Amino acid sequence: MRPSTQCVHLSASDDQYGAIVPPIYQTATFRQPTATEFGEYDYTRSGNPTRALLESQLAKLECGKHACAFASGMAAITALVRLVNNGEEIIAGDDLYGGTVRLLEQSRLRQGIAVHYVDTSDVNAVVEKISSKTKLILVETPSNPLLRISDVPRLAELARSSGVVLAVDNSMLSPILQRPLKFGAHIVVHSATKFLCGHSDVTAGALITNDSELHKQVAFQQNAEGAGLGPFESWLLMRGLKTLALRVERQNDSALKLAQYLAALAVIKDVYHPSFPDHAGHSIHCAQANGGGAVVSFTTGDAELSKRIVEAVKVFTIAVSFGSVGSTISLPCYMSHASIPPSLKGQLAPPPDLIRLSVGIEDPDDLLDDLNQAISSVTKLRKESTDYANYTEYADYGTTRCVR
Repeated sequence: MRPSTQCVHLSASDDQYGAIVPPIYQTATFRQPTATEFGEYDYTRSGNPTRALLESQLAKLECGKHACAFASGMAAITALVRLVNNGEEIIAGDDLYGGTVRLLEQSRLRQGIAVHYVDTSDVNAVVEKISSKTKLILVETPSNPLLRISDVPRLAELARSSGVVLAVDNSMLSPILQRPLKFGAHIVVHSATKFLCGHSDVTAGALITNDSELHKQVAFQQNAEGAGLGPFESWLLMRGLKTLALRVERQNDSALKLAQYLAALAVIKDVYHPSFPDHAGHSIHCAQANGGGAVVSFTTGDAELSKRIVEAVKVFTIAVSFGSVGSTISLPCYMSHASIPPSLKGQLAPPPDLIRLSVGIEDPDDLLDDLNQAISSVTKLRKESTDYANYTEYADYGTTRCVR
């Protein structure tokens, strides 16, 4: 089945009453057949039918065999980092979510591992850092928030030839637009809080793989550290998955429309969106993804001006996170990436004038109206200079969808 159909039709449920919506097994423990025998489930930390059904669904959507669902995206990444032993090394992208950097820095100190932050859009830069001690390469593509593109097939080839695990964070696109396992990644990472859930009412994470040994190690961490997703949250996440394709397709198209509008404004300095032909890595992205996604970032050249734009919107909500049905706007440097340690801010922090949009499912013209009024009100430009009706010269700019 194609992804949009897979989203709706969950894996087979053994519900005795034939319910088309799976029940929630909201229980901590399960009755066992005897005092010396265990049934399929014994304790929800170790396994739960609702979470197992969700994990099966996540694996299928990402073309994987195994999945572990966690209480948050960071819990999933924590389990991933646990694969790295004392004395080993991680190569990580230099445009990662701030919380990931914070975790890597703490893990570096506590686990006795080394972390090298590299522009993973440059495969040669990764080659230069890889060594016999390297255990894990962790990338986001597109990255958050500068939307840098990493070449998954080339990195996968490098990882396999070097005996290294390649983990690709696919939170920005979801399996509707990109499936890294098909291009050789060992593990796909998700902050399922984002597009997979899509409603800002669940925090969840996932690690998906085709490698049975890697899955065994990840599942051990999930159980031993008690980081598995609860049954109610698993049920809510399955509910969100049913509309994933519809949401992502709408958000992808609307984001491109907003990106085109922003690119036409003289007051805007740089606009970042992978669908633009002049976006760095555009051709690579189009070879491994089916769209640019719902996140658009842009700069103004003035941090104070960016702050005023963010605070002038009315439809967009000022909030961290992305991927929800409701559109959000933020200043990553001060919000989602504020947790980057001070010693690394010069290297890893996004520009203070960078604005990140997460485009929801609202009418795109209402979102354009909102951006237009916000930018006009704080820049005091003439209406015609910011009216999106006048950006016709950009009407075809970047409108070709990335299609494999």
